[in-house]
Amino acid sequence: MTAPVPECHGEVCITCSDTAVEVTVVRLLADGLATVDTGQGTEEEVSVALVEAGPGDRILVHAKEAIAVVGAQ
Repeated sequence: MTAPVPECHGEVCITCSDTAVEVTVVRLLADGLATVDTGQGTEEEVSVALVEAGPGDRILVHAKEAIAVVGAQ
């Protein structure tokens, strides 16, 4: 049985891309997760366990994991 392929939106997928993508934190969720605005009209859930980010912050995400805060609100 193979794993399901993630659905990608737009030119760059923050789940399977080899590059980090800048997104905006919309809201924090439980267990170190957050909903982010991809800037392409969609929202995705990512981990923010490795960074200190809050709503409005711009973060870099690679493979659904925030790796840096690049702009704080």
